[in-house]
Order: sequence, then structure tokens, then C-alpha cells
Amino acid sequence: MGAPNHALPTLPVGEIVDLVDEDDDVIGRAPRREVRARNLLHREVAAIVRNPVGEIYVHRRTDTEDVFPGMYDMFVAGVVTSGESYDDAIRRELAEELGIEGAEPAFLIKSRYRDSEINWWTCCYEVMWDGPIVHQEEEIAWGRFMPEDELIASLDEFPFVPDGLVVFRRYLDERAR
Repeated sequence: MGAPNHALPTLPVGEIVDLVDEDDDVIGRAPRREVRARNLLHREVAAIVRNPVGEIYVHRRTDTEDVFPGMYDMFVAGVVTSGESYDDAIRRELAEELGIEGAEPAFLIKSRYRDSEINWWTCCYEVMWDGPIVHQEEEIAWGRFMPEDELIASLDEFPFVPDGLVVFRRYLDERAR
């Protein structure tokens, strides 16, 4: 008869995320909740969704979101899970958040962002979509396509997520060059 097993049960750790360095090279892995709690450097993706007339899909996050609840965003965005490529992650996020499947995202820019709550490298994409939009109810409370000039005019009027705002302004600056 062996010694009694007093080990604690294994609890699910949730989504595992790759930790990266300033060169975006993988240096480890951690549960998403630890990445958020300790503001560890990780990977994210973001996509601007345009309709055939060039309008951009803007949405308001639900009040229950863990980061920036109730704020507006011009990107579909999310964490890249461990072992996932940026390209695969953006396709997954488009399908999860807006029900967009089969569209091919085009790479726009890569950006580094850090504040007191967020610390990531992101690859930003653009996708053209003329099909239906199906919100992920847990994450999106409202959304609609907006003409780009209307969106730009509203950037200082509405509470946009700060990381998305920085990346969107960088995108506009780089496009203007």
C-alpha cells in the first residue's frame, strides 16, 4: 500500500498564451489570466473590417468585457494563443466576433503597444466583407459600418479603446505617407 495521495486537483488554467520579447520572439508561455494580471508582453491581432463601399465596422464592447468594457473599437481584435500564427489568430477572431469566415485578411502593419493594462505586439490586418455580421453576444453590444471620415471625426467624441486608437492613428499616418 502506497502513501496517500494528498495532491490538489488540477484546475483548468484557461487559454495559454506565448510570452514574447521586444523582438517578438517566443520566450515562454503563461495562462491568459496571468498575462493580463502581470501585464506580460504577448501577441495580439487586430483587423479593420470594410464593406464594399469602404466603410469601417465599428462596435461597442459589452460592459462585461475584461478589458475596456463598454468602449468603442474599430478593430476586431484578440489574443494570439500559444503556438498559433498571427494569420490563424485573426481568422479565428473574425469568425468568433463577427461571424466572418472565408474572407482573406490582408496584412497592414505590425505595432508595439504598452500601457498600464496592455503590453503586446500586434499584427494589424484589413478585410473586405459584404456578408452578414453576426456578433459574439458576450463581447459585442452594438455595431455598424461607418464612413471613414465619420469615424475619424468621432475619435475624440466617443470612448475608443486606447490601444486600438493608437494603432488606428498609426495606420492612418502610414497610409498618408
